[in-house]
Amino acid sequence: MEFDKKTRMTRQRQVILEEIRRTNKHPAADEIYERVRKQLPRISLGTVYRNLDVLCELGEIQRLELSGAMKRYDGNPKKHYHIRCVCCDRVDDAPIAPLNKLEDDLYGTTVFEIIGHNLEFTGLCPQCSRQRNQRQTAR
Repeated sequence: MEFDKKTRMTRQRQVILEEIRRTNKHPAADEIYERVRKQLPRISLGTVYRNLDVLCELGEIQRLELSGAMKRYDGNPKKHYHIRCVCCDRVDDAPIAPLNKLEDDLYGTTVFEIIGHNLEFTGLCPQCSRQRNQRQTAR
């Protein structure tokens, strides 16, 4: 497969991709930048952002634009859902299969061409839930 200048897998892109896939914590761009700088000390934040955009366009990663939270990135490009803590913004994968039937049910009932959907669950992560319960118990 031939890549043009924009889409070839450069060393920078490869390091960024490896760092994202190394974790399941859905890091923000500045977190990725800090990790990548350990291997590529001269890389700029702008370069990281540009390469994140290219990796998203190539389908290698996902950009998560969850409500109430900064943009995060997911090394798993397959369609899946997420759970976000409303206190600390921790993001985890939701352990359910994509609800593709929703799109099928909507098809033909709207003038929109359906190209996908996003579903975000919100709640409290275990640590925030524990802290909240401890505060309530202390009252």
